Amino acid sequence: MKYEAAKLKDISKVLGLSVSTISRALNDSYEISEKTKKLVREYAEKINYRPNPVAVSLREKRSRSIGVIIAEIANSFFSQMINGVESVAHAKGYNVIITQSLESYERELSNLEFLASRSVDGCLISVSTETKNFDHITRLHKRGFPFVCFDRIIDDIKTHKVSIDNFKGAYDATKELVKSGFKRIAMLGNAEHLSITQERLSGYKAALADAGLVFDESLIRYCLHGGMIYGEVEQAMNELMSLRKKPDTFFAASDKLTTNFVRYCKAKKISIPNKLGLVGFSNLDLTDLLTPALSVIRQPAFEMGEAAAELLIKLIEAKRPPADFENMVLPPELLIRGSSERKK
Repeated sequence: MKYEAAKLKDISKVLGLSVSTISRALNDSYEISEKTKKLVREYAEKINYRPNPVAVSLREKRSRSIGVIIAEIANSFFSQMINGVESVAHAKGYNVIITQSLESYERELSNLEFLASRSVDGCLISVSTETKNFDHITRLHKRGFPFVCFDRIIDDIKTHKVSIDNFKGAYDATKELVKSGFKRIAMLGNAEHLSITQERLSGYKAALADAGLVFDESLIRYCLHGGMIYGEVEQAMNELMSLRKKPDTFFAASDKLTTNFVRYCKAKKISIPNKLGLVGFSNLDLTDLLTPALSVIRQPAFEMGEAAAELLIKLIEAKRPPADFENMVLPPELLIRGSSERKK
């Protein structure tokens, strides 16, 4: 049986009032008596009537909905970020439509076309690892479609941007490993072209230089899908562990790279930190419960979501195009635990 939402004409038929009277009563028009308004509202509530969102959006010329394009909902960073987005959107009367690219350019393109065709008022986007061409975004942006970039930033688009201090996060992680006495610090990175990868690589290099350690290109491996595909991490780890001068510790530059590094070590019976140390980016709430507890760089994901949603709604509701855009950079937090403690 096909579900049919209650309509104004259903209320009109039962109460013997015109559709226009019903509509004005529900919109609290001064032309309608309080007695009639009460009658209409009570019956509308009884049959669970809700205004048609398409009709409302046509009347108001906006849908009061925002779209979100992320890599993967199962990623703890993105799920926490969505919580931040929805907390702000709900408070301001907006609905949120969430899509995931699963690190696919084609899927990101399809998601964006879907959201734009459904007339969302604007979109938050963190581009996929496969995305190198941004034409699908710039075309809509040039037509005035509001965008806010978060996490993975697109430099060429003039809009609000929300990220963390990736340089500092990587610098602090690498510095902690150096402080613990590790010398051969390998880095597992996301796709090489991404803004977050480049910034985290720069922080890693700077920490090595400040510690008087020589940067070794052979200790760097990039995983195109950012650890989402375990086989990519396994291949990168196999290559690094086959080096004549093996690494003694790792900096894992994303959530999924961190968890899959741990999975690899468990499968290969490699003890952390007795054989390999680790500091990784991770927003998982369970990292302190593992054995050993993981030293991690934690991103303020919820706050990033809040900030991105605030900026997007500000763009949507602006009476005229903004002259300036915010580039908001939030601080990460280093949590030092057992995985980065070198055993003597």
